[in-house]
Amino acid sequence: MSCLREADSQRRVGFTLIELLVVIAIIGILLGLLLPAVQKVREAAGRVSCQNHLKQIALAFHNHHDALGYFPAGGWYWYTPPNYINGQPAIGSQQQAGWAFQILPYLEAQNTWKGGQASNDLDRDLIAVGTTDPIFFCPSRRSPQTVTISLPGYLNGMPVVHALCDYAASNFNKLVDFQTGVVRQFYPNRIADITDGTSNTLLVGDKRINLAFMGQAQENDAIGYTCGYDLDTTRSTDKAPKPDSFGTNDSTKRFGSSHIGGFNTVFADGSVHFLNYSIDPGMFSYLGNKSDGHVIDFGGM
Repeated sequence: MSCLREADSQRRVGFTLIELLVVIAIIGILLGLLLPAVQKVREAAGRVSCQNHLKQIALAFHNHHDALGYFPAGGWYWYTPPNYINGQPAIGSQQQAGWAFQILPYLEAQNTWKGGQASNDLDRDLIAVGTTDPIFFCPSRRSPQTVTISLPGYLNGMPVVHALCDYAASNFNKLVDFQTGVVRQFYPNRIADITDGTSNTLLVGDKRINLAFMGQAQENDAIGYTCGYDLDTTRSTDKAPKPDSFGTNDSTKRFGSSHIGGFNTVFADGSVHFLNYSIDPGMFSYLGNKSDGHVIDFGGM
């Protein structure tokens, strides 16, 4: 009898195959329910962090204005890296690099702005162009990233590390006389130039990119945050915003993001807004124009 009991107890140890399959199925179902919740929480955290980055960028714009009497300009051209005069970064209309480079001193990145401890302008450029800053990256899309490329006419055509950027200023137009945004090519604007009011004018927002080529040099994501007036750091509100693309990109001029349902922006008054991709195209166009006379109803966004 004791032998039989021992045999019965041995048979009860462990799972049967059917029980094991049931347990695995239950775990799979639970994981299937859990993963979307985790992704949702992660995206919510990324969206808030992105908004904080834009808030800091806007504060840097205003500190720049307080110090110099004007906002940063958009720089000169895509092929114009930061320029230095007597070893110091040029300012105002003399600075050929874009707005993101110009606000570095107000983002606690003065060392990068000055080109580190380099003793000549080429080495200063290499440091400034290649040094990433987490503030310029949206956590919902990527961590700080660089690409290394050689471009004819850019820093002697040598291979250069470029620190990228996920944000763009408003409002891109190749024709200087039709540049309606706070950030324009060559010449800086002042708060007084924003006649529609700073609370009605978009300053900087998430930019749309092609995720299929993220981490590679692509048309609107290659020169990086120091880029002079071009699509790496400037976008147009005349194009409807769209989510990041994957494979094809019908327009490199658009604002957009990896966020669900919309993208983050900061206005010229420093207020942060999440705009839906379904925003009325006409209203969105008005947001990029600092002096069109339109007052925006945020209830319609």
